This record gives sequence, C-alpha cells and structure tokens, in this order.
Amino acid sequence: MTTPPPVPPPVPLTTPPAGARPDGPREATEGPSGRRRRRRRELSVLLAVAACAVLVLVGSVFPIGAVLSAALSGEALPRYAEFFTSPVDLRILANTLVLGLLVGAAGTMIGFLFAFVQARLDVPGKRVLHVMALVPVISPPFAVATATIVLFGRRGLVTHDLLGLEYDIYGLDGLVFVLSLSLFPVAYLGLLGMMRALDPAMEEAAMTMGASRWRVFRTVMLPLLAPGIAAPFLLLFVEAIADLANPLVLGGDYTVLAGRAYLAVTGEYDTTSAAVYSLILLVPSLGVFLAQRYWLSRKVRTTISGKPSGSVHLITGWARWPIFGLAVLVALVIVMLYGTVVAGGVTRVFGVDYTLTFDHLHEVILGVGREALADTTTLAVIATPIAGIFGMLIAWLVVRHLGRLGGWLDFAGTLGVAVPGTVLGIGYLLAYRPDRYVGDALVLPALVGGGAVAGGAIAIVLAYIVRSVPAGLRTGTAALSQVHRSLEEASTDLGAGPLRTFRTVTLPLIRPALLTGLSYSFARCMTSISTIILLVTPGTQIITSQILSAAGTGRYGVAFAYCTVLTVIVLAGFALIRLLVGRTVTLNRIAERQER
Repeated sequence: MTTPPPVPPPVPLTTPPAGARPDGPREATEGPSGRRRRRRRELSVLLAVAACAVLVLVGSVFPIGAVLSAALSGEALPRYAEFFTSPVDLRILANTLVLGLLVGAAGTMIGFLFAFVQARLDVPGKRVLHVMALVPVISPPFAVATATIVLFGRRGLVTHDLLGLEYDIYGLDGLVFVLSLSLFPVAYLGLLGMMRALDPAMEEAAMTMGASRWRVFRTVMLPLLAPGIAAPFLLLFVEAIADLANPLVLGGDYTVLAGRAYLAVTGEYDTTSAAVYSLILLVPSLGVFLAQRYWLSRKVRTTISGKPSGSVHLITGWARWPIFGLAVLVALVIVMLYGTVVAGGVTRVFGVDYTLTFDHLHEVILGVGREALADTTTLAVIATPIAGIFGMLIAWLVVRHLGRLGGWLDFAGTLGVAVPGTVLGIGYLLAYRPDRYVGDALVLPALVGGGAVAGGAIAIVLAYIVRSVPAGLRTGTAALSQVHRSLEEASTDLGAGPLRTFRTVTLPLIRPALLTGLSYSFARCMTSISTIILLVTPGTQIITSQILSAAGTGRYGVAFAYCTVLTVIVLAGFALIRLLVGRTVTLNRIAERQER
C-alpha cells in the first residue's frame, strides 16, 4: 500500500471574519499606510455621527427641552392643579383623546378596506382606486376641511341645497370625517405592503381543510396582520391629537389641546400656559409612539418560509361586490371633495355663483400670493435635499456602524414626527426667539419673531428638515436591511472611505428609498402648518398660513386657488425629484466606471 501524501496545513486567514475585531494578522500586516486609512475611515464615521447629532440636538432636543423647562418651572406648576380641577380643561383633554381614538379607528378601517380590495379582490379599476387613495398625501392638510364646509356645512351645496337639511358639520363629527379621509393613506400603504407579503400557502392550507373565506380571514389573516393594524392605528391617533389646522377651520366649539396651546400663544400671549398644554399633549403622543415601537419590535408574526410561496386566490364570488362598492363610495367622496377644491378656485363663489373666473388664481399666482409661493417653494427646495440626505445618513449609521447605540440615534431622528407639530413650534418659539449671550457676547441671534435673522427663514427650514427626516430614515432603514454589507465592505477593502462608499455604492443601491424620502420630504415641507404657523413672520410668507387666513375669513375661493396651485407644485416637484435622482445615480455610475 502506498502512503497518501501529507495534507498541507491550512493557510491562515489574512482577514478576520465579519464582525471580528480588526486586530491580529490584519493589524500586523496592514502597515502604516493601512493604519492611516483605517483612522481616516473611523474619523469620517465620527464626523457623520457628529453632524447627525448636531441636527438632532438643534432641531429637536433643544426646542423640546425648552418646552419642558418652561412647563416644569415654578411659575407653571400651579397651572397643573388648575388644569386637572377645571371642568373646561378636562373636557379639552377628553375631546383630544376621543378625537384620536375615533380617527385612529376610522382611518385604519378605511385603509384596511382599500388594501383588502387591492390585495384580495378580483375587481376592475384597482389602479384608479390606488391613485384616489394617495391624493390626500399631496394636498394641504385643510383642503378637505374647506371643501367639507362648502359641501356639507350649514349652507352646504349637498346638505342644504340638495337635501334641504340644516346640518352643522362643525365639531367632532366633522373633524373625524375630515381627518379620517386625510390620514387613511398612511394605514393603507402599510397594510397593503403587509397583505402582499403574507404567504398564500397558509390560506391555501386552511381552505384545503374546509375553512370558509370568513374563517380564514378571521383566524389566519387577522392574526398575521395584527402588527400592521396596530401600528397605523397608533400613528393615526398621534397625528389626530397633534393636528392643528383642521380644528382651527372645522372645530367650532370642540376645542382640543393643540388648538388651546396655539390660542395661549397667539391670543393670550401666555407662553407658560402654552408650555403646560404642550407637555400634557406630549405625554400621550410620545407614549403612544413608544408603545408602537415596542409593539413592532416584540409582536412580530411571520411564516416559516423566507418568502411568499404559492399564489393568492382572489375572491371572485358575490361577496366581493359589497366590499368593492364601499371602497368606490369612499373614492367618490374623495373625488367630490377635491373636485370642489379645483372648481372652487375658478368660480366666483362656489355654491352661489358659478361664473367662471380666474381672479382667485390671479391673486394667488400674480398678486399678493406670489411672495408666499416663492418663499415656500424656495425654503422647501433648500430643506428637501438636506432632509433626504440626513435621513439616509442616519439610517446608514444605525444599520451599519453604531450597533446598539444606533437605537438612540434612530429614536432621536424620529422625534420630528413623535412630537406634535404644535409642541415643536412652541419649542422653537421658546428656544430661538430670545437672543443668546455668553457674557456680553452675542452667540446666537433670534431665529424666531419679528426681529429674527433672515425673517425667520432659518428656523422654518430647520423645522422643515426635522419634520421630514423621519420619512427618509424609515425608508432608508428598510432598504439597507435588504442590501448585504459585503458590497460596501468590498469598496472599503479597495481603499474607499465610508462616506465615499455611502455616496457611490450605498445610495445608488437604495435609490428607491431615497426617491421616496425626498418626495415625502418635499410634500411635507410644502404642506406643513402646525409647526410653521408659529414661526411665520412678515418677512417670510408661507402658503399654508395664507390658506388658513383665507379660510378663516370666509374667502374660500382664494383658499381653493391656493390649494390647487400648491398641489400642482408638489406634483411638479415629484417629477423633478425623480428626474434628478435618476440622473445623479447614472452620472455616479459613469464616473465610477471611468475611474476603474
């Protein structure tokens, strides 16, 4: 027998496995130049973390801290005893919570209805229904409220002229109607994604064993969708109790905490009471937000397979038509409301005098509204790319570099939506209205108020950015979780720094998330009101503030014209963002090929 040749010893690895510490063989062989590159990479990540931390501290933490400082001062403490012993204040608190619960339930049900039609029914016109469901996303927050007054108010076209009813739309019922139609797209998009991700094999197995469609829906689909149902309900609850514009336009005698805090600032000039109301509003808002994060992190239901298998069995029986008809009815109401907005902008007095006129549009585009259009668009154009890039950058740091510490940066980055806009606006007022001195030296001039730097534009841009960053952060985190880190590690091994890798490798890979974040940021900036209304000065005009002023004085034609022009600007912005982002990614790829 011949003796087999000896097996050579294994060659030692020259690079540590993923996740290992960069010591041992690599540290011994990389040399001085390699160590310098590693230090530069670490420094670039530290600079990125520092930039994100500065944005969060200046845009969220400092203003919220100013609210807490004022709300917990010695002057404010007696106000809590007055609040919790006053029947009027307790009624305001109850009004706020009831509004949030009803809007959360109604908006989630409408969103579930539209998602179920899209994902589980064999019906025509799904694309049209999808477009109708997304219309409220690009419109001002009180466009629906203004149209509702014209159609269903005391002298409304539908209620009074057609049905002969003396119906008062002002109050809780009107607010629930308007906010549910305005906010349900949030629930719809989330539930639609979850329904499409469900594994059809589980439903097939249940039906094979003799379960009816209703039993499959009740025992299989609903438990799997529980996180997807709870999350939008909680989010809509927060959005409803934090809303300011619609209660100001349609609330009537139904007062909520956001409106009461706004009145304390603008009508009573009592910032201490405003801070107290803000803190009371902040407790349920932040509590529900934290509960949502906890629910999504713990109550996760999934299927055994890694991806959906089988095919979805769409409902084809007669039961689909009542469900489809209900969704069509809601879509027709949306069309009627937004059709009223467009028609009201080109008629003399909608509901009374339908004479065609372009006076309202002329006033908005070429008259006194021209400055508001220019200021709002300019500030939104400045804030949108900053918000989009910072959202992606924070997501990249959280997912790729910070580990457990990333959770704190992620939470701080989402404070812009966790904190009600009215509370954040009052925080900006308290934090940035006075001049800040160190000794006798002025270190920070006023950014809010009549004497603010740049007419308050800096504070408005900062508020736009902070309120828009969470959208890019969430979409970026979801996209990065689907991109394997080996692609970025290959770039780093070839000598590219982390920031260059982020710019040339990561961003092109998550282009859809960047596009979504930029589009949402632009729409949010153009239609924001609850935070911005307290920061507007005579030197800076904002469209949403002008709409609120026109609607409050009964000039609905001008308000409709503003809403129409604003919607057109947002749609044009979407198209431009899609064009620019696609071109930028293409140019980056061409440059990388030339370098290689």
